[in-house]
Amino acid sequence: MTLRKRIVAVAMSGGVDSSLAAVMLKYQGFEVFGVTMKLWNYDDVGLPQLSDSKCCSLELINTARRICDEFDIPHHVINLSEDFKEFVISDFINEYMAGRTPNPCVRCNMRIKWSSLLEKTASMGAEYLATGHYARLEFNNKYNRYALRMGLDDKRDQSYFLWGLRQKALKQTIFPLGQITKRRTRELAKQYGLKNADSPESREICFIPDDNYRRFMVEVAGGSNEPGDFIDEKGNVVGQHQGIAMYTIGQRKKLGIALGYPAYVKSIDVQNNIVYIAQEAGVKSTSFTVDEVNWVTIPRPSAPIECDVKIRSTAKPVPCKLIPGEKETCKVELFAPLKAITPGQSAVFYDQEFVLAGGIVLSVG
Repeated sequence: MTLRKRIVAVAMSGGVDSSLAAVMLKYQGFEVFGVTMKLWNYDDVGLPQLSDSKCCSLELINTARRICDEFDIPHHVINLSEDFKEFVISDFINEYMAGRTPNPCVRCNMRIKWSSLLEKTASMGAEYLATGHYARLEFNNKYNRYALRMGLDDKRDQSYFLWGLRQKALKQTIFPLGQITKRRTRELAKQYGLKNADSPESREICFIPDDNYRRFMVEVAGGSNEPGDFIDEKGNVVGQHQGIAMYTIGQRKKLGIALGYPAYVKSIDVQNNIVYIAQEAGVKSTSFTVDEVNWVTIPRPSAPIECDVKIRSTAKPVPCKLIPGEKETCKVELFAPLKAITPGQSAVFYDQEFVLAGGIVLSVG
Protein backbone atom coordinates (compact mmCIF):
# COMPACT_ATOMS: atom_id res chain seq x y z
CA MET A 1 0.00 0.00 0.00
CA THR A 2 1.60 3.28 -1.15
CA LEU A 3 1.15 6.25 1.15
CA ARG A 4 2.05 9.86 0.69
CA LYS A 5 4.18 11.31 3.47
CA ARG A 6 1.47 12.98 5.46
CA ILE A 7 0.53 13.65 9.07
CA VAL A 8 0.29 10.52 11.23
CA ALA A 9 -0.88 10.21 14.83
CA VAL A 10 0.72 7.24 16.59
CA ALA A 11 -1.11 5.67 19.51
CA MET A 12 1.70 5.29 22.06
CA SER A 13 1.23 3.20 25.20
CA GLY A 14 4.80 3.59 26.40
CA GLY A 15 5.69 0.07 25.29
CA VAL A 16 8.32 -0.90 22.76
CA ASP A 17 5.96 -1.71 19.87
CA SER A 18 4.20 1.64 19.62
CA SER A 19 7.41 3.52 20.43
CA LEU A 20 9.23 1.88 17.54
CA ALA A 21 6.24 2.50 15.25
CA ALA A 22 6.49 6.24 15.92
CA VAL A 23 10.24 6.37 15.36
CA MET A 24 10.06 4.29 12.16
CA LEU A 25 7.43 6.57 10.66
CA LYS A 26 9.45 9.63 11.66
CA TYR A 27 12.48 8.30 9.78
CA GLN A 28 10.30 7.34 6.81
CA GLY A 29 9.47 11.02 6.38
CA PHE A 30 6.00 11.23 7.88
CA GLU A 31 5.02 14.18 10.02
CA VAL A 32 4.39 12.33 13.27
CA PHE A 33 2.85 13.16 16.61
CA GLY A 34 2.30 10.76 19.49
CA VAL A 35 -0.91 10.34 21.47
CA THR A 36 -1.21 8.41 24.72
CA MET A 37 -4.70 7.51 25.88
CA LYS A 38 -5.72 7.84 29.50
CA LEU A 39 -8.40 5.20 29.75
CA TRP A 40 -9.04 4.49 33.44
CA ASN A 41 -7.87 5.14 36.99
CA TYR A 42 -6.83 2.57 39.58
CA ASP A 43 -9.56 3.81 41.90
CA ASP A 44 -12.11 2.90 39.21
CA VAL A 45 -11.10 -0.76 39.29
CA GLY A 46 -10.90 -1.21 43.05
CA LEU A 47 -7.13 -1.29 43.43
CA PRO A 48 -4.26 0.86 44.59
CA GLN A 49 -1.63 1.47 41.91
CA LEU A 50 0.10 -1.91 41.80
CA SER A 51 2.97 -1.11 39.49
CA ASP A 52 4.34 1.89 37.69
CA SER A 53 4.79 -0.25 34.59
CA LYS A 54 1.11 -1.12 34.17
CA CYS A 55 -1.15 0.23 31.44
CA CYS A 56 -2.21 3.88 31.86
CA SER A 57 0.34 4.43 34.65
CA LEU A 58 2.15 7.74 34.95
CA GLU A 59 5.46 5.99 34.26
CA LEU A 60 4.32 4.65 30.90
CA ILE A 61 2.84 7.99 29.91
CA ASN A 62 6.15 9.63 30.80
CA THR A 63 8.07 6.95 28.87
CA ALA A 64 6.07 7.75 25.74
CA ARG A 65 6.66 11.47 26.29
CA ARG A 66 10.41 11.04 26.80
CA ILE A 67 10.78 9.01 23.61
CA CYS A 68 8.85 11.64 21.68
CA ASP A 69 11.04 14.39 23.12
CA GLU A 70 14.19 12.50 22.18
CA PHE A 71 13.12 12.17 18.55
CA ASP A 72 11.52 15.61 18.26
CA ILE A 73 8.00 14.19 18.02
CA PRO A 74 5.14 16.21 19.56
CA HIS A 75 3.29 14.25 22.27
CA HIS A 76 -0.23 14.58 23.63
CA VAL A 77 -2.22 12.81 26.34
CA ILE A 78 -5.89 12.29 25.47
CA ASN A 79 -8.40 11.44 28.18
CA LEU A 80 -10.87 8.89 26.83
CA SER A 81 -11.81 7.43 30.22
CA GLU A 82 -15.53 8.20 29.90
CA ASP A 83 -15.78 6.52 26.51
CA PHE A 84 -13.72 3.59 27.76
CA LYS A 85 -15.94 3.16 30.81
CA GLU A 86 -19.09 3.25 28.67
CA PHE A 87 -18.05 1.08 25.75
CA VAL A 88 -15.45 -1.30 27.20
CA ILE A 89 -15.73 -1.66 30.97
CA SER A 90 -19.53 -1.54 31.05
CA ASP A 91 -19.73 -4.02 28.17
CA PHE A 92 -17.32 -6.35 30.00
CA ILE A 93 -19.45 -6.22 33.15
CA ASN A 94 -22.77 -6.64 31.34
CA GLU A 95 -21.53 -9.60 29.32
CA TYR A 96 -20.23 -11.44 32.38
CA MET A 97 -23.47 -10.69 34.21
CA ALA A 98 -25.26 -12.41 31.31
CA GLY A 99 -23.06 -15.51 31.58
CA ARG A 100 -21.01 -14.61 28.50
CA THR A 101 -17.26 -14.11 28.13
CA PRO A 102 -16.35 -10.85 26.37
CA ASN A 103 -13.11 -9.79 24.73
CA PRO A 104 -12.45 -6.21 25.88
CA CYS A 105 -9.50 -5.72 23.49
CA VAL A 106 -11.82 -6.19 20.51
CA ARG A 107 -14.29 -3.65 21.92
CA CYS A 108 -11.49 -1.21 22.67
CA ASN A 109 -10.23 -1.39 19.10
CA MET A 110 -13.70 -0.94 17.65
CA ARG A 111 -15.07 1.78 19.90
CA ILE A 112 -12.01 3.55 21.36
CA LYS A 113 -8.92 3.40 19.13
CA TRP A 114 -10.66 3.38 15.74
CA SER A 115 -13.60 5.53 16.75
CA SER A 116 -13.04 7.98 19.60
CA LEU A 117 -9.26 8.26 19.15
CA LEU A 118 -9.42 8.37 15.36
CA GLU A 119 -11.95 11.20 15.58
CA LYS A 120 -9.82 13.10 18.11
CA THR A 121 -6.60 12.78 16.12
CA ALA A 122 -8.35 13.78 12.90
CA SER A 123 -9.46 16.98 14.62
CA MET A 124 -5.79 17.55 15.48
CA GLY A 125 -4.80 17.35 11.81
CA ALA A 126 -3.84 13.70 11.46
CA GLU A 127 -4.66 11.96 8.20
CA TYR A 128 -3.64 8.53 9.47
CA LEU A 129 -3.62 6.65 12.77
CA ALA A 130 -0.75 4.24 13.37
CA THR A 131 -0.41 1.61 16.10
CA GLY A 132 2.08 -1.07 17.10
CA HIS A 133 -0.20 -3.96 16.13
CA TYR A 134 1.33 -6.91 14.30
CA ALA A 135 -0.99 -6.94 11.29
CA ARG A 136 -0.83 -5.88 7.64
CA LEU A 137 -3.05 -3.87 5.33
CA GLU A 138 -3.31 -4.21 1.57
CA PHE A 139 -5.67 -2.77 -1.00
CA ASN A 140 -7.71 -5.44 -2.78
CA ASN A 141 -8.32 -4.21 -6.32
CA LYS A 142 -10.75 -7.04 -7.07
CA TYR A 143 -13.18 -5.89 -4.39
CA ASN A 144 -12.03 -2.26 -4.20
CA ARG A 145 -11.55 -2.71 -0.46
CA TYR A 146 -8.79 -2.57 2.13
CA ALA A 147 -7.77 -6.09 3.11
CA LEU A 148 -6.62 -7.01 6.62
CA ARG A 149 -3.85 -9.59 6.69
CA MET A 150 -2.07 -11.47 9.45
CA GLY A 151 1.22 -10.01 10.67
CA LEU A 152 4.40 -11.52 9.28
CA ASP A 153 5.23 -12.90 12.74
CA ASP A 154 2.59 -15.60 13.16
CA LYS A 155 3.42 -15.94 16.86
CA ARG A 156 2.60 -12.26 17.45
CA ASP A 157 -0.16 -11.79 14.89
CA GLN A 158 -2.93 -9.53 16.22
CA SER A 159 -5.34 -9.55 13.29
CA TYR A 160 -7.82 -11.50 15.44
CA PHE A 161 -8.41 -8.40 17.58
CA LEU A 162 -8.95 -6.10 14.59
CA TRP A 163 -11.87 -7.72 12.78
CA GLY A 164 -14.25 -4.95 13.85
CA LEU A 165 -12.49 -2.20 11.89
CA ARG A 166 -14.60 -0.76 9.10
CA GLN A 167 -13.32 0.22 5.66
CA LYS A 168 -13.29 3.93 6.51
CA ALA A 169 -11.05 3.25 9.51
CA LEU A 170 -8.75 0.88 7.61
CA LYS A 171 -8.24 3.55 4.95
CA GLN A 172 -6.82 5.83 7.64
CA THR A 173 -4.64 3.21 9.35
CA ILE A 174 -0.96 2.26 9.22
CA PHE A 175 0.61 -0.80 10.89
CA PRO A 176 4.38 -0.15 10.71
CA LEU A 177 5.30 -3.42 12.45
CA GLY A 178 3.20 -5.76 10.31
CA GLN A 179 6.13 -6.67 8.10
CA ILE A 180 8.61 -7.52 10.88
CA THR A 181 8.89 -9.96 13.76
CA LYS A 182 8.83 -9.16 17.46
CA ARG A 183 12.48 -10.13 17.66
CA ARG A 184 13.31 -7.63 14.92
CA THR A 185 11.26 -4.99 16.75
CA ARG A 186 13.49 -5.31 19.81
CA GLU A 187 16.62 -5.29 17.65
CA LEU A 188 15.56 -2.09 15.89
CA ALA A 189 14.51 -0.50 19.19
CA LYS A 190 18.02 -1.10 20.54
CA GLN A 191 19.57 0.32 17.38
CA TYR A 192 17.50 3.47 17.81
CA GLY A 193 18.46 3.61 21.47
CA LEU A 194 14.94 3.19 22.85
CA LYS A 195 15.16 2.66 26.61
CA ASN A 196 12.10 0.40 26.57
CA ALA A 197 13.61 -2.00 24.00
CA ASP A 198 13.55 -4.86 26.51
CA SER A 199 10.36 -3.89 28.33
CA PRO A 200 8.21 -6.87 29.34
CA GLU A 201 4.90 -7.52 27.61
CA SER A 202 1.60 -7.17 29.40
CA ARG A 203 -1.01 -9.82 28.64
CA GLU A 204 -3.60 -9.16 31.34
CA ILE A 205 -6.78 -7.15 30.76
CA CYS A 206 -5.53 -3.58 31.02
CA PHE A 207 -8.19 -2.37 33.48
CA ILE A 208 -7.71 -5.45 35.67
CA PRO A 209 -3.98 -5.04 36.35
CA ASP A 210 -3.87 -7.74 39.03
CA ASP A 211 -5.21 -10.19 36.39
CA ASN A 212 -8.02 -11.23 38.75
CA TYR A 213 -11.24 -10.68 36.84
CA ARG A 214 -13.19 -12.63 39.45
CA ARG A 215 -12.22 -10.08 42.12
CA PHE A 216 -13.14 -7.32 39.72
CA MET A 217 -16.56 -8.79 39.00
CA VAL A 218 -17.39 -9.23 42.69
CA GLU A 219 -15.84 -6.08 44.20
CA VAL A 220 -16.23 -3.54 41.39
CA ALA A 221 -19.01 -4.82 39.18
CA GLY A 222 -21.19 -6.13 41.98
CA GLY A 223 -21.44 -9.58 40.42
CA SER A 224 -22.84 -12.50 42.34
CA ASN A 225 -20.48 -14.25 44.71
CA GLU A 226 -23.31 -16.38 46.05
CA PRO A 227 -22.67 -20.14 45.99
CA GLY A 228 -24.95 -22.25 43.83
CA ASP A 229 -25.31 -25.67 42.26
CA PHE A 230 -23.08 -27.47 39.84
CA ILE A 231 -25.39 -29.66 37.74
CA ASP A 232 -24.13 -32.43 35.46
CA GLU A 233 -25.46 -33.72 32.13
CA LYS A 234 -27.92 -36.02 33.88
CA GLY A 235 -29.42 -33.24 35.94
CA ASN A 236 -27.70 -34.24 39.17
CA VAL A 237 -26.36 -31.69 41.64
CA VAL A 238 -22.70 -32.67 41.96
CA GLY A 239 -21.32 -29.83 44.03
CA GLN A 240 -21.44 -26.18 44.94
CA HIS A 241 -19.87 -23.41 42.88
CA GLN A 242 -18.45 -20.27 44.46
CA GLY A 243 -20.38 -17.69 42.45
CA ILE A 244 -21.00 -17.45 38.72
CA ALA A 245 -18.44 -14.66 38.32
CA MET A 246 -15.78 -17.31 38.98
CA TYR A 247 -16.50 -19.33 35.82
CA THR A 248 -16.45 -19.21 32.05
CA ILE A 249 -17.59 -21.60 29.32
CA GLY A 250 -15.07 -24.37 28.68
CA GLN A 251 -13.28 -23.88 32.01
CA ARG A 252 -11.78 -27.04 33.46
CA LYS A 253 -9.38 -25.89 36.18
CA LYS A 254 -10.30 -24.50 39.62
CA LEU A 255 -13.82 -25.95 39.64
CA GLY A 256 -13.27 -27.37 43.10
CA ILE A 257 -15.08 -30.66 42.45
CA ALA A 258 -13.78 -34.22 42.01
CA LEU A 259 -15.99 -36.44 39.85
CA GLY A 260 -13.55 -39.06 38.65
CA TYR A 261 -13.43 -37.54 35.17
CA PRO A 262 -12.39 -34.19 33.69
CA ALA A 263 -15.33 -31.80 34.00
CA TYR A 264 -15.87 -28.63 31.99
CA VAL A 265 -18.23 -25.69 32.32
CA LYS A 266 -20.85 -26.19 29.63
CA SER A 267 -23.22 -23.29 30.30
CA ILE A 268 -24.16 -20.75 32.96
CA ASP A 269 -27.70 -20.00 34.09
CA VAL A 270 -27.38 -16.54 35.61
CA GLN A 271 -31.01 -16.16 36.61
CA ASN A 272 -31.06 -19.39 38.63
CA ASN A 273 -27.40 -19.23 39.72
CA ILE A 274 -26.54 -22.62 38.19
CA VAL A 275 -23.32 -23.72 36.51
CA TYR A 276 -23.86 -26.70 34.20
CA ILE A 277 -20.91 -29.02 33.69
CA ALA A 278 -20.15 -31.83 31.25
CA GLN A 279 -17.46 -34.19 30.13
CA GLU A 280 -15.27 -33.16 27.21
CA ALA A 281 -17.63 -34.55 24.56
CA GLY A 282 -20.44 -32.49 26.07
CA VAL A 283 -18.69 -29.19 25.43
CA LYS A 284 -17.95 -29.90 21.78
CA SER A 285 -20.12 -28.59 18.98
CA THR A 286 -20.21 -28.52 15.20
CA SER A 287 -22.18 -25.30 14.75
CA PHE A 288 -22.71 -21.87 16.22
CA THR A 289 -24.16 -18.47 15.35
CA VAL A 290 -22.31 -15.15 15.27
CA ASP A 291 -23.71 -11.63 15.48
CA GLU A 292 -22.37 -8.12 14.77
CA VAL A 293 -20.57 -9.54 11.73
CA ASN A 294 -18.21 -7.13 9.97
CA TRP A 295 -17.05 -8.08 6.48
CA VAL A 296 -13.46 -6.91 6.13
CA THR A 297 -11.45 -8.11 3.14
CA ILE A 298 -14.49 -9.12 1.07
CA PRO A 299 -18.02 -7.73 0.82
CA ARG A 300 -20.86 -9.74 2.32
CA PRO A 301 -21.32 -12.81 0.08
CA SER A 302 -24.72 -13.82 -1.22
CA ALA A 303 -24.07 -17.53 -0.67
CA PRO A 304 -22.23 -19.72 1.86
CA ILE A 305 -18.44 -19.78 1.64
CA GLU A 306 -15.79 -22.16 2.95
CA CYS A 307 -13.01 -20.67 5.04
CA ASP A 308 -11.20 -21.11 8.37
CA VAL A 309 -12.32 -19.79 11.75
CA LYS A 310 -10.56 -18.97 15.02
CA ILE A 311 -12.77 -18.92 18.13
CA ARG A 312 -10.11 -17.36 20.37
CA SER A 313 -6.89 -15.48 19.76
CA THR A 314 -4.60 -18.40 20.64
CA ALA A 315 -6.60 -21.05 18.78
CA LYS A 316 -5.60 -22.61 15.50
CA PRO A 317 -7.86 -21.81 12.53
CA VAL A 318 -10.16 -24.72 11.64
CA PRO A 319 -12.21 -25.31 8.46
CA CYS A 320 -15.85 -24.26 8.38
CA LYS A 321 -18.74 -23.19 6.19
CA LEU A 322 -19.86 -19.61 6.79
CA ILE A 323 -23.52 -19.01 5.96
CA PRO A 324 -24.71 -15.38 5.84
CA GLY A 325 -27.96 -14.80 7.70
CA GLU A 326 -30.23 -11.86 8.30
CA LYS A 327 -28.69 -8.46 8.98
CA GLU A 328 -25.35 -8.94 10.82
CA THR A 329 -25.69 -12.63 11.70
CA CYS A 330 -24.07 -15.74 10.25
CA LYS A 331 -24.37 -19.44 10.85
CA VAL A 332 -21.12 -21.38 11.16
CA GLU A 333 -20.93 -25.09 10.37
CA LEU A 334 -17.67 -26.77 11.42
CA PHE A 335 -16.20 -29.71 9.54
CA ALA A 336 -15.15 -31.31 12.85
CA PRO A 337 -16.39 -30.82 16.44
CA LEU A 338 -14.73 -28.00 18.35
CA LYS A 339 -14.45 -27.69 22.12
CA ALA A 340 -15.56 -24.75 24.27
CA ILE A 341 -17.09 -22.38 21.72
CA THR A 342 -17.86 -19.49 24.05
CA PRO A 343 -20.71 -16.96 23.68
CA GLY A 344 -19.34 -13.44 23.90
CA GLN A 345 -15.97 -14.30 22.39
CA SER A 346 -14.95 -13.31 18.87
CA ALA A 347 -15.04 -15.69 15.92
CA VAL A 348 -12.73 -14.50 13.14
CA PHE A 349 -12.84 -15.96 9.64
CA TYR A 350 -9.75 -16.32 7.45
CA ASP A 351 -8.82 -17.19 3.90
CA GLN A 352 -5.20 -18.20 4.48
CA GLU A 353 -3.66 -15.00 5.92
CA PHE A 354 -6.54 -12.64 5.14
CA VAL A 355 -9.32 -11.71 7.56
CA LEU A 356 -12.57 -12.18 5.67
CA ALA A 357 -14.87 -11.21 8.52
CA GLY A 358 -15.44 -11.43 12.25
CA GLY A 359 -18.28 -11.42 14.73
CA ILE A 360 -19.36 -12.18 18.30
CA VAL A 361 -20.42 -15.73 19.18
CA LEU A 362 -24.13 -15.46 19.93
CA SER A 363 -25.18 -19.05 20.55
CA VAL A 364 -23.83 -22.58 20.15
CA GLY A 365 -25.53 -25.48 18.43
